[in-house]
Amino acid sequence: MREYDRLPADLRAWLASAVLPWRPRSVSRSFSRTLARTGDRNLALAELDRLQLRLIARDAAHVWGTDHPYAMADLDR
Repeated sequence: MREYDRLPADLRAWLASAVLPWRPRSVSRSFSRTLARTGDRNLALAELDRLQLRLIARDAAHVWGTDHPYAMADLDR
């Protein structure tokens, strides 16, 4: 819980509404990498959304097959 509490407010909010069970350290690492590259917090949060969508699409294809709507999600957004 301490790791979660140490996250900035925008990351805590993102993590609280995340679909997948992310670890605070993973979210922080992914966010920091994108933030360093773009310099924009909103773009870094959007990248977390895209990453989560890719993971959901991969899992949906594996669990429910490639015809599942999430497995066919547009990952280039």
